Amino acid sequence: MQVFKSLDQWKTWRAQLDTAGGQSLGFVPTMGALHAGHLALIAESKAANAHTIVSIFINPTQFDEADDLNAYPQPLEQDLALLEELQIDAVLLPDAQQIYPDNYRYKVIETELSERFCGASRKGHFDGVLTVVMRLFNLVQPTRAYFGEKDWQQLELIRGMVAAFFMPVDVVAVKTLRDQDGLALSSRNQRLSREERKLAPIFHQILKNADSTGSAKQQLDAAGFDVDYVAEAVFEHKLRRLAAARLGTTRLIDNIPIKTTKQVMLHE
Repeated sequence: MQVFKSLDQWKTWRAQLDTAGGQSLGFVPTMGALHAGHLALIAESKAANAHTIVSIFINPTQFDEADDLNAYPQPLEQDLALLEELQIDAVLLPDAQQIYPDNYRYKVIETELSERFCGASRKGHFDGVLTVVMRLFNLVQPTRAYFGEKDWQQLELIRGMVAAFFMPVDVVAVKTLRDQDGLALSSRNQRLSREERKLAPIFHQILKNADSTGSAKQQLDAAGFDVDYVAEAVFEHKLRRLAAARLGTTRLIDNIPIKTTKQVMLHE
């Protein structure tokens, strides 16, 4: 497994990979603190491509709170050992100065979906997400890139960006991986206290079982969550319920498909 901290060295290696027969390249962009959800993305990539690249970059431009950025887990040695075991072709490990040599003067901005749901309370978050993903796509030039459905809004925005800018990348969605108690896997789960971790699965249970978004919000409030939003929206003619809430200092997000006649009404 090759590990590249230098973008110049990465570009040289990437150009040589192109001359090796033009085989397909799968890409899994991450912020590290790898868990089974990331491994599912990697498994999908390895099954479908001749080569798989993983990036580890904690992107500062998508954090709206400095404390959140500073507290983000960074078990780099553990992550690299895991990727070595999985026989990844290469890991891209740049720093912020290399990714943002322009000091983030140039950015990608979406003006509709990014302003809703998570974007309504996290100003500039999705600007940072889309900008770093575009930069990584340009560096890696993957055939396919893999993203989890847990971050559904992010997934939809990346799909939209790829389509809008005619980018030759196939964005592949991978189903949300959950613990046995239903909690969606996330690097942020490491920050939950023992008591918070016991309570956290209720988030998904309420989201799945509540009769309405209003009822879900009331139940989450009563359970001790600080609710950011619970909402429903149509994506590609299908209705999904999305939510975000804090448990202590940890922000949790989740979403589920809703099978109901309401989706036709909302679409119309």
